[in-house]
Amino acid sequence: MTWTGLPPKHLGMLFDWHAGKRRQTEMHLDRPFDIAPDGGLVYDGAALAGLVQQASAWFSAAGVRRGDRVAVIKRNHFDMVLLAAGAARIGAVAATISSANRSVHLQEMLEKLQPRLTLTSSDVLDRARSAGVDLAHAGRLLLLDEPQDGLPQGATLLRELQGSVVPEVSLGGDDEPMMITHTSGTTSTPKLVVHTPSSARAGTRLELLPLPFAVNGSRDVALSSISFAHSRAYAWAAAQLRWAPKRLVIASSHDAADVERVLETHRPSTVEATPNVFQSWVPLLRRRPELFGHVRYYMNTFDMMHPSIARQFLQASRRTMPMWAHSWGQSEVGPIAGSAWGRRQMLSHAGTAEDNMNTLGWPWPGLIRLRVVDADTGRRVRRGERGVFMVKTPALCTDYWGDTERYRSKRAGEWWNTGDVGYQDRLGRVHFVDRAVDAIDGTSATELESVLLERLAGALEIILLARDDGDPVPVVCVDGEFSMAAWRDATRDLPALAEPVVMPWSDLPRTSTWKVRRKELRQTIFVGGDDTVLDERFI
Repeated sequence: MTWTGLPPKHLGMLFDWHAGKRRQTEMHLDRPFDIAPDGGLVYDGAALAGLVQQASAWFSAAGVRRGDRVAVIKRNHFDMVLLAAGAARIGAVAATISSANRSVHLQEMLEKLQPRLTLTSSDVLDRARSAGVDLAHAGRLLLLDEPQDGLPQGATLLRELQGSVVPEVSLGGDDEPMMITHTSGTTSTPKLVVHTPSSARAGTRLELLPLPFAVNGSRDVALSSISFAHSRAYAWAAAQLRWAPKRLVIASSHDAADVERVLETHRPSTVEATPNVFQSWVPLLRRRPELFGHVRYYMNTFDMMHPSIARQFLQASRRTMPMWAHSWGQSEVGPIAGSAWGRRQMLSHAGTAEDNMNTLGWPWPGLIRLRVVDADTGRRVRRGERGVFMVKTPALCTDYWGDTERYRSKRAGEWWNTGDVGYQDRLGRVHFVDRAVDAIDGTSATELESVLLERLAGALEIILLARDDGDPVPVVCVDGEFSMAAWRDATRDLPALAEPVVMPWSDLPRTSTWKVRRKELRQTIFVGGDDTVLDERFI
């Protein structure tokens, strides 16, 4: 059968649809899929669809039936999306959970999920056991590999299910749960976010439009290095299979040494990663800028971007007009707003007090309605005044699995409390300030962090932590020796800050999307001496 038009709303048929298209893309991997270790590094449309069908057969043979939940906990790779599609193909719902989460958080998520089947790997079980956590009894256990000390009782190896009969397609309805992903978990255990075919399609609608420059064309080589456990991966997959660029390149490892090998083979024309992944690539960029010379379009998701980082990547491009797309959204609602930045615009603000990317343009028309409200009263504030962002969108998730009361507490009718603080200017443009839980009175931590990263030579990361009883405390990571004189010069015209705390970049606690766990960082920095009350109403 030949398919045409837009991709199907249902994830369970997405890869079959792509395999039936006249124009297809080819996926190139940095390492083999964990579910197909002998499958090689290149997959065409038929091969991807075949893996999804095999996944549905494995799940069916393991006893998964329509309406059941499947937990997928493994290291980062695009096969998490394929496994979710395989489950959806038989009416089950997969929760894709990054193994980079703390073991205790994995346990808490599994307790909420109550899966019929948990697919994971021996290293996840071993790490959990070392932390005093048992993950082996969340439903039937299906293992990607065999533990050195033998299979847990009742567990099955994935290879034992190879060759199982592919079951009939049995899709859930448009408004039934289709997939479960999770939030980044910067403040606590990640929340399990439920999306249906309808809400997922609404969140992908923007990328299915033929937007100039942003859409990957038939000659593009598109590299993605994101967390493939998150909802962004599903929207990305649907859009890329729709537009079918020349190649899709999966950089499942964010490590610069692994990415360098990928870039040597595939010189991408578009690159998507998370802000802190881009940040970790800066030493590679400085050493081998030619690897990014073909890039015409960068995009970051999941977090706020610092211009000092984006600027270096734009300057490495040999294209005439490379662009940077800065997208703001959430797992619960998809894209909210975004803006494009050119090289000249980036250079013109370098080192000034306005050197930030917190101006995010207008809410996406036809997809998002946005208003700014007072955090205490819920009333709308005037243009230019700070408040909490509320959004209304058909892309809103339908629940937090196992935590419905928290989900309801963040809704006001059809409006969703994002927990982000900012304002709209007189033209209606969105200006992001901070997460409500991290907000600093009278200033913006994210804006000051951007300015300082540009001004302080060798800075790898700077995080400002609010304190009720004093000035914000900077946590500074540098490449080389820290200079107090250079710090004083960098902060000369900025709001008052406390003495900086210097620590290695590798010691910063991070989520699976490489966001900094600021609450955990606070506990490290202010051991036994922090009485600051954080606004945790909207997390």
